[in-house]
Amino acid sequence: MFDWPDLDARTRQLMLEEIDADIRAGKLYIGKRLSSAGALAYPELLLQAARTGTEASLAAALRQPGFWNSRDTPRMKGRSLSVPKTPSDAAEILAEGEFNRFYMRALCQRAMEDHLDSVIVHRAKVVETPRLESEQRLGEAIDARALLEDLRQSIGGKPRHGLPEPGSGLSIRLP
Repeated sequence: MFDWPDLDARTRQLMLEEIDADIRAGKLYIGKRLSSAGALAYPELLLQAARTGTEASLAAALRQPGFWNSRDTPRMKGRSLSVPKTPSDAAEILAEGEFNRFYMRALCQRAMEDHLDSVIVHRAKVVETPRLESEQRLGEAIDARALLEDLRQSIGGKPRHGLPEPGSGLSIRLP
């Protein structure tokens, strides 16, 4: 489970606004491993988690039968095509990554509204073996406006600022 130190009514409202903006713009990231039924249900489940839940409640809601393709996206492995099975933790991976992304976007927006220049990198989830690069980032101040723009532009890809980094347990908090 993640620790969300600034997840209150104000942050949730900003998360909802960020999610709604992506939905209206047609750029909400829909996990590529979701089935058509899962993809159809996902936006409302994400909104529901932002309203009253967490990444854990979103993952639980995404574990419904029929929400996931049994096979991952085909990819080339050497000279042959590989079609791996969808990992058993696919719901957690998507829920943690996207809930964290919208939480971070909301906190950046909140920091700017409160005339704060930066947000602080912190460990939101304990990981078994933290990477040295992640450990070195703890306590780092990041420009809130630049991070927000980065997160809004890098939907479905890796942000320039390196947050959120899958599996790192890193997020941000207000100063």
